[in-house]
Amino acid sequence: MRAMHGMRQTRRRGDAGGASSARAPLRAYRASQRYLAGEDVAERDTLSAAPPLPAIPSAAPSAAQPGYHEPARAVGAISPLVEQARALRRLRSADWTLILAAFALCALGLLMVFSVSQAIVPDDPWSLPRHQALAAALGALGLIVASRVDYHRWRRLALPGLALALALMTLTLLIGLEVNGGRRWLGGDISFQPSEPAKLALIVFLADWFARVGPDVRTARRGLLPFVAATGALVALTLAQRDMGTATVIVALAFAMYFTAGARLSHLLALLGAGGLGLAALAIVVSYRRARLAAFLNPVPPGCHDPNSYQVCQGLLSLGSGGVFGAGLGASVQKAGYLPLPQSDSIYAVLGGELGLLGCALTLGLLVALIWRGYRAGRRAPDSFGALLACGITTWFAAQAAINIGGVVAAIPFTGVPLPFISYGGAALVSALVAVGALLNVAAQGAPLRIRRRPSEASPWRQPEQPDQSEQSDDATATESERQRLLSGMPLATAGYARTSSEPGLLARTRGEEHEPQ
Repeated sequence: MRAMHGMRQTRRRGDAGGASSARAPLRAYRASQRYLAGEDVAERDTLSAAPPLPAIPSAAPSAAQPGYHEPARAVGAISPLVEQARALRRLRSADWTLILAAFALCALGLLMVFSVSQAIVPDDPWSLPRHQALAAALGALGLIVASRVDYHRWRRLALPGLALALALMTLTLLIGLEVNGGRRWLGGDISFQPSEPAKLALIVFLADWFARVGPDVRTARRGLLPFVAATGALVALTLAQRDMGTATVIVALAFAMYFTAGARLSHLLALLGAGGLGLAALAIVVSYRRARLAAFLNPVPPGCHDPNSYQVCQGLLSLGSGGVFGAGLGASVQKAGYLPLPQSDSIYAVLGGELGLLGCALTLGLLVALIWRGYRAGRRAPDSFGALLACGITTWFAAQAAINIGGVVAAIPFTGVPLPFISYGGAALVSALVAVGALLNVAAQGAPLRIRRRPSEASPWRQPEQPDQSEQSDDATATESERQRLLSGMPLATAGYARTSSEPGLLARTRGEEHEPQ
C-alpha cells in the first residue's frame, strides 16, 4: 500500500510539473504582449527567464528529404485575396454621388432626346436616341478608362493635346460644315464639334502649366502671358466659328483656373475689364447679337411674332405649359415645329413642358450634386495639378449649364450652348463623361484616411485636424511602432494640400515647387 501511495504522489507531482512547463510559453507570450503595449514593465525579467517557444513541426517536405521538388512560382503572380482587396478599395474610394449624378443626367437626356425625336424625325424616331445611346456607351467606356488611369498621366498630353485642338479648330474653319452661318462641325454623315474636346485640352494644359510654375503664376512672363496666349488663341478660333456661347464657357473656366492658381489681383482685374469690353463690342457690332440683346430686353412680345425673341418666347411658353407635374412625356406642343432646336439648345424648355417643375428641379438638383462633388474633389486633391484639373472641369459644367438654362428662362441673353449630359450631341457627351472619369480619379486619390497625423508628419500648408475623444483614447494606447507602420502605409493623398483664404485663389502661394506623388 505504501508503494502504491508513493507512486500516486510521484505521478501527481509529475503531472503538475508537466502542466506548468506546458503553460510557460503561453505565459511568456502574454507577458511579451503586455510589455510591448507598455502595460507591465515588471514582466521584463519574466521574458528573460521564460523558456523559448517550442518549434512547430512542418508537415511540408524539406529539401533534404528524398523525392522533394521545389514548387513552381509564377513570376509577378498576385494572390486572389489581394486582387479582391484592391477591388474593394477601389469601390470604397469611388465617389458614387458623382457617378450616380452623371449617369442619371445621361439617362434623363436619353429620355428627352427620344421624346423630341418623335416630333422632329417622325419617319425614324429612333435615329436620334440611337446616336445618343452610342455616344453614351463610348463616353461610359471613356469614363471607366479615365477613372482607372492616374490623372498625372494627363500631363504628358498637355501641350500635344492643346496643339491638336487648335489644329482641328483651324481645320474646321477651312473645310468644316456650315450650319446656320457658322462652321463648327467636321466630317460628313458622322460629324463632331472640335470645340467640345478642345475645352478639356485647354483645362489640362492650364492645369499643367500653373502647377509647374507654382508661385511664378503671379508674374507676367510665366503667368499672365502664357495664360492669355493659350486661352486667347482658342477663344479667337471659337468666335471665328460664330459660337459666342462656347467662347464664353472657355473664358469662364480659364479665369476660374487662373484665379485658383493664385493669380495677381491686378492681372485679374485687367483681364476682366478687357474681356468685358471685348464681349460688349462683339455684341454691339454684330447684327444678330444685337437682336439677341433686344430679345432679352423684351422676351415675350404679343403673340411671339417678333423674330428676334421668337425662340425665347416659345421656350417660356413651353416651360409655363408644364405646370408643376408636366403635361406628360411626349405631350409637349412647342417641340412640334414651334421651338427651334428642341433637341439641343432648347431641350430644357421641352423638359419643363413635359416633366413640369418637378422635372426641372430634379435636373437642377443633379447638376448641383455633380458640381458640388467636383469642387469637393478639387478641394481634397493631393497636389495642385489635381486641384486645378478638378476646378477647370467642374467650372466647365457649371458655366455651360448656367448659360443654357439662363438663356431658356430669359435670365441672360440667349446663346446656343448644349445642356451638359442632356442635350443631343455625341462629341459633347463623350467629352463630358471622359472629364467625369478624370474627376473620379482625382477624388479617389484625394480621399482622406481617418488616421491622426503627428505634428512632424503634418502637411506644411495646413494644421493637423483635431481628433475626436474616441480617437484620442485609441491613440493613447497605440505604440510608436504601430504609429510608424500605419503612417508609412498612408498614400500621399492623405496629406491634403490646403488652400488659404487670405489671398486670391484657393491654392496657397506658399508652394514653392510641384510635389509629385510618391
